[in-house]
Amino acid sequence: MSREPRTAPRTAIATVCLSGALEDKLPAAAAAGFDGVEIFEPDLVASPMPPGEVRLRCADLGLSIDLYQPFRDLDSVDPERFAATLRRAEHKFGVMEALGTDTVLVCSSVAPDAVADVDLLAEQLHALAERAAARGLRIAYEALAWGRHVNTYDRSWAAVCRADHPALGLCLDSFHILSRGSDPAAIADIPGEKLFFLQLADAPHLSMDVLQWSRHHRLFPGQGAFDLPAFLEPVLRAGYAGPLSLEVFNDVFRQADPARAAVDAHRSLLALAEATAARGEGSDLITDPVAEPAPELRGHAFVELSADESLAPVLAALGFARTGLHRTKPVERWEQGGARILVNRSGGPAAVAALAVESADPLAAARRAARLSAPRLPRERGPAEADLAAVTAPDGTAVFFCRTGAETDWTGDFVPTEETAEKDGTGIGVTGIDHVGLAQPFDHFDEAALFYRTVLGLEPAATGEFAAPFGLVRSRAVADARRRVRLALTVSLLRRGEWAPGVSEPQYVALAVDDVLAAARAARAAGAPLLAIPDNYYADLDARLALSRERLAAYRDLGVLHEETAEGAYLQVCTEVLGGRVFLTLVQRVGDHDGYGWTDAPVRMAAHRRRRLARERVRA
Repeated sequence: MSREPRTAPRTAIATVCLSGALEDKLPAAAAAGFDGVEIFEPDLVASPMPPGEVRLRCADLGLSIDLYQPFRDLDSVDPERFAATLRRAEHKFGVMEALGTDTVLVCSSVAPDAVADVDLLAEQLHALAERAAARGLRIAYEALAWGRHVNTYDRSWAAVCRADHPALGLCLDSFHILSRGSDPAAIADIPGEKLFFLQLADAPHLSMDVLQWSRHHRLFPGQGAFDLPAFLEPVLRAGYAGPLSLEVFNDVFRQADPARAAVDAHRSLLALAEATAARGEGSDLITDPVAEPAPELRGHAFVELSADESLAPVLAALGFARTGLHRTKPVERWEQGGARILVNRSGGPAAVAALAVESADPLAAARRAARLSAPRLPRERGPAEADLAAVTAPDGTAVFFCRTGAETDWTGDFVPTEETAEKDGTGIGVTGIDHVGLAQPFDHFDEAALFYRTVLGLEPAATGEFAAPFGLVRSRAVADARRRVRLALTVSLLRRGEWAPGVSEPQYVALAVDDVLAAARAARAAGAPLLAIPDNYYADLDARLALSRERLAAYRDLGVLHEETAEGAYLQVCTEVLGGRVFLTLVQRVGDHDGYGWTDAPVRMAAHRRRRLARERVRA
């Protein structure tokens, strides 16, 4: 069925998505750029504002009220109970009239007396729709994934078809449909005028009770594993003309700053529209509201580390040369091969302060970032210094868009020294930055993954969880298609206790080498503080991989970690933690290995803690 091209879609968000009271949620949604809201009934019940005042407040904020929800357990095999439900519905219709909204969400029943017979269900839906139509209202019927008898969209559609009332249509919810494994393709055959409302949510693939999955693990589009562009396309092809609305709730979002969560939510809808517009057959259905694709990334321009005096000697031992001093700031430029690390000595804790990516079009990248509500980074700049476009990531890391080698680029901000990496002669052989590892604050992990995916145009590269010495750690990597820019994000699922002097939110820079054994030998000879790994690890490695005695001995001697898959191997040697939080690692990829060493992360974390305790005992 062909359709006229659409303009940029209207966006809406259910108030249940945001933390706080209704008076917190509405301004947050408006400030983030949403066009409308779904009013969640418990939010209204808890609000001191009467429905009419909520209507005026939304109008003042420029928000439409697109839906009132939810109306639960409509149908019943008990006639008296159904009659009581109709009386309850009349009261809700009055609330809707005061709110100024014409559509109510009716969920499929989960009650023990729910109707199994589709003809009786259709009769009861028709009766409700008659009452709604008499007041100029509409019923959007939704199949809950855990509904007693109606738990798939085809069953809800069958009931709506049999009820055959113009005031009765469907509400489609991506979570309820995709969590059941239903194929959304047939939605395209439903008449568009019967699709009254659309709710969108992402989620990770989990094997668990669907109700608990829904209550605790829904995410904004692009943060989970559902193919939402493939879901949205048949909905639009059917002729759906309403807003793209979010209904998302999980344990983190329920406690997050509503203003910040609303920005993240709106960004997710813009990215979903972009991804749907980019699909072959979907390109005529929706206009991409971002409008400017992410420019091609060509690598890491530099990583800036805030650090104390401990970092420079380690960089030198790893074969880096201090090739430049900033003209106006206490920042040094260190280089080797294609890797550039800036060391900021202005004070503060050791951390990855900034990432800079090589962009084919830095100005276009900055415009895209602004369209996606990425906060622009305010910078103090001298008169002769490069005007670099920069934004701030959710964890506070600065992200710069660069084009090194342009007529006026960031390298001109540095006064060259007489040092060069080529004359160093250490034989480390760093060729570039393989990736950067960033531990995220617990509340911002999903937000960070979406930020880097949408603003930089990166794609999911790997996900996982591992049992670290101090709790479970979740990991997610994002990268460009050619693997020239890679980021590895991690988060501790529960905050650590204070008993263990572990490394708080560790960060690292992985440096690519062609021969990790040769690089590690040269680094150790130059005095680099390489991390010692216990013999038990190598005994286990020998049992698993049957390496040659010579290689295993070299691994044990140098502290090499070896992760292997069918695609290849990932070899790494880590330094001790520098300045309390940051470490460096030499990385060799063998074959087509596309991982990040997460298999060995618990061993590395335990070794880092052991070394830290030893240093503290020496200081004591």
